[in-house]
Amino acid sequence: MLEDDFSWVIRKAFKGLAIAPGEAALRAGLPENEVLAFSRGKFSADTARRLAPVLGLNPDALANHNLYLPKPLASPNIHRLDLPFNGERVNAWLVDFGPLRFLFDTGNDAHSCLDAISALDADLPNFVFITHGHRDHVGGIPSLEALDIAVLGPEMTSPKKFSAREAWDLGDGFTLQGIDLSGHYVPSVGILLREAGHPPLLVTGDALFAGSIGGFETPELYQLALRNLRAALAPLPDETILLPGHGPATTLGEERVSNPFL
Repeated sequence: MLEDDFSWVIRKAFKGLAIAPGEAALRAGLPENEVLAFSRGKFSADTARRLAPVLGLNPDALANHNLYLPKPLASPNIHRLDLPFNGERVNAWLVDFGPLRFLFDTGNDAHSCLDAISALDADLPNFVFITHGHRDHVGGIPSLEALDIAVLGPEMTSPKKFSAREAWDLGDGFTLQGIDLSGHYVPSVGILLREAGHPPLLVTGDALFAGSIGGFETPELYQLALRNLRAALAPLPDETILLPGHGPATTLGEERVSNPFL
């Protein structure tokens, strides 16, 4: 399932633009009760197409959002750790890349991430990267550090700080680069992995979900989130694999067609 259905997409756009449903309805030439019903889960493709331009969303993507689900990711080198989070779910990603194994984010509590790795019968990671500081992504840090695994992230102190625009060259065509994805949380860093001859891989944290984006506190942070996300994605090819903090993996090509915010 997607992390956000169409009603969450609409509500995030309302909040990001500081626009009430009644005002959006007036601008779209729609009855207010129809827009309210849409935002509460009553889907209408016609309402979606008429409302999307008012909210700066992709009309075709919004009109087909209730049918969207990205193709399943099939890669033996990428493991999704689907972890508990206060009755919901959060992702950590275990990725074999070049000569090393990386873990991206750590879940909400002390033990679920390590338990999931053990259930895979997988080796522990060489390094852990944190995308942002929300509890559901950093709760497992103490148990990993207790095993002397290096944890790096944008709010760590040197030498464990890893922020936007930092890069590692792992040799043999393998590189790892930080990208500024602040907005949902400040600071947030996406991690872009490149291997010669293979599609790029971008760990997005909560900056982007399949079919949606992460939440935000203010309209200013909404605009920051969109600017950073669009700047990060613009130079990447459609085959780029995207690993979000919640919900299924996706590809940039699928998101360019099916994510209303893009």
